[in-house]
Amino acid sequence: MPEAPPFLPHSSHWGNFTARWHEGRLELRPHPGDPDPSPILGNMEAALRHPARIARPMVRRGWLERGPGPSDMRGRDELVPMEWDQVLDLLAAELKRVKERHGPQSVFGGSYGWSSAGRFHHAQSQVHRFLNVALGGYVRSVNSYSAGASGVILPRIVGPMETISRRNVTWEAIAEHSEIVLSFGGMALKNSAVASGGISRHIERGCMRAARERGAEFVLVGPLRDDLPAEAGAEWLPIRPNTDTALMLALTHTLVAEGLHDAAFLARYTDGWEVFQPYLMGGTDGQPKDAAWAAAITDVPAETIVALARRLAGRRSLIAVAHSLQRAEFGEQPVWMGLVLAAALGQLGLPGGGYHYSLGALGHTGRRNVKTPVAALNQGRNSVREFIPVARITDVLLNPGGRFDYDGKEYAYADIRLVYWAGGNPFHHHQDLNRLRRGFANVDTLVVHESAWTATARHADIVLPATVTMEREDIGAEPTDPLIVPMHRIAAPYGEARDDYAIFSALAERLGCGDAFTEGRGVREWLAFLYEPAREALEKLGQPAPDFETLWRDGPLEIPFAPDDGGMLRAFREDPEANALHTESGRIQVFSPVIASFGYSDCPGHPTWLEPVDVPNAETPLRLIANQPATKLHSQLDFGATSQGAKRRGREVARLHPDDAAARGIAEGDILRLFNARGACLATAHLTTDVAPGIVNLPTGAWYDPDDAASDTPLCVHGNPNVLTRDIGTSRLAQGCTGQLTSIEVERFDGNLPPIRAYDPPGSQALAAE
Repeated sequence: MPEAPPFLPHSSHWGNFTARWHEGRLELRPHPGDPDPSPILGNMEAALRHPARIARPMVRRGWLERGPGPSDMRGRDELVPMEWDQVLDLLAAELKRVKERHGPQSVFGGSYGWSSAGRFHHAQSQVHRFLNVALGGYVRSVNSYSAGASGVILPRIVGPMETISRRNVTWEAIAEHSEIVLSFGGMALKNSAVASGGISRHIERGCMRAARERGAEFVLVGPLRDDLPAEAGAEWLPIRPNTDTALMLALTHTLVAEGLHDAAFLARYTDGWEVFQPYLMGGTDGQPKDAAWAAAITDVPAETIVALARRLAGRRSLIAVAHSLQRAEFGEQPVWMGLVLAAALGQLGLPGGGYHYSLGALGHTGRRNVKTPVAALNQGRNSVREFIPVARITDVLLNPGGRFDYDGKEYAYADIRLVYWAGGNPFHHHQDLNRLRRGFANVDTLVVHESAWTATARHADIVLPATVTMEREDIGAEPTDPLIVPMHRIAAPYGEARDDYAIFSALAERLGCGDAFTEGRGVREWLAFLYEPAREALEKLGQPAPDFETLWRDGPLEIPFAPDDGGMLRAFREDPEANALHTESGRIQVFSPVIASFGYSDCPGHPTWLEPVDVPNAETPLRLIANQPATKLHSQLDFGATSQGAKRRGREVARLHPDDAAARGIAEGDILRLFNARGACLATAHLTTDVAPGIVNLPTGAWYDPDDAASDTPLCVHGNPNVLTRDIGTSRLAQGCTGQLTSIEVERFDGNLPPIRAYDPPGSQALAAE
């Protein structure tokens, strides 16, 4: 019997691990130093040989026979297998045609998605580098679906989002110093289980437990009880969704009315309080933003609001605002008002106190930074000025030349002829999927690199099979994690799959820029090149600094953390003149004259309660919360064991309150039809008091699976909530994603239950496999 291969180090977004491919199956071990490994690792085995994998290049028949052009047959047409050289020749010719006839400003290369934890085979970096080198650029996207509103508002009022998120209050400081943590939207462990460059230790659960055992209090404001773990022992305030700004205003009003606010802090560290306070106290509109006013809006009793404000005052309090709050109409407002509430409490910059945006949203928030630089592939220079806020992808496809506002300026949408997507699945993260289908029908050519038959791959004109992370070599590193991980190849590629780098190198060669793209380096040479800055930094610090070959042979390298210095906000508190913020006043903007000058009614010059438009009504009386799933990262590896184990009757699970179920004759385990004017989907009912009345919680991540691809408004039989969500921006300021919330109705589905076909390969690949 041959000797079993050794376990080799590798990394993923949800944790470092070692693995081997032995006797036709994957064997995997979580990193031994991880106190709380993510169960999402259980999805990895299916990644390598599942029938949903794409085995060979394929081209849509209509595109092949009639050439490039708009077509509503995307997602409906037959896909034809082709040899690699044939399809690369075709694609190179199409790229050349588009560049020469329409210019690089007609190519959208946003390619939004997480793809791999590896720093070299990072799909966005690869496709952006290729388009910059081969075409001279592309229309890019800015910001993220997770933090589209906060990414714009935070730099205007306090500082860069990444700084507020990643160099601020740490979990260790919470465990040691925080006395009360007021968490708007929660800090669910399913979210902090993942980090973009890998994660070696999941510490969030342990730190919340330590803080609680020391006597710290946690208060959860949100409609889902389990958005904080049991270890936090949190008090739950089940607020009406998208009314957090009103509650924050009322808390601040109580502090001011009772003289509990820190007037000295506001005077020294903020700008514009004198403009905001009259609005808060009712001087400008006749309506004090007091507890009684907020109670009618939020469903949180007035006496609870007053008591909470008093508990916050004079203590080491931390105001934490989750991503989820700003993924809704007027999402800028709770981000801004949370900061103002924290400023009124005067705790910003103190260990374990103040304000934190997105704490617990990812595994690299609330962490210390390491002392060494982290590898990143140079993407080259993009000469194209046109861009879109990332969630406006359908708008640019449907409305070329149309105008849009963004951050104080007006721009025009480009005329997109070719979309190049690698490493993401817009049929997971975008909203109003039927509208997205119409957008993709509008372009000449849609090119997709993908490892599996997602809906995005099924809608492509050209589909190129890409390897998954365990089928290639890479290097894993993250600015908030103390390990550099040599990511060994664990198994051979599936079918004819190739690395993105190999695909782009072959295309670049055909387009006459092969050397410029590769710089004469193979994969291993690139990994050594990317590792070198970290090695040099370690050497200067007097730390072990092995060369690349030694790193590759000996395994993960531990690197030192920088001190927990509290980042920008602590430095600002210690000396606001020497360490002024990069805002218009150098201080925290309670009121922003610049934002006010934009004249946006949906984002005024100070935090304001704005009544949402998308609210329950007679036709759609329930609120849908489409949050992140617990069993996968976004839609990655939806066919994996952990993801599949949580589905019921093959479908995603929708949670609702027993009272709402009883009113509709729904029992545990029934199949539900969720619907509104935009679309409908099926899911399996789970009845629980962990969701507030009036709420339906259906996480994202189920692969889009239409019952009839020929229909313009098909039923998604699998449970993708984005057939229901609205495709509008948060405001004219940020144009962020509003996919967290919408209004729906549900009913028991009594028809013949359609099969799940989301993982079935197209007919031509299935026939070839036979």
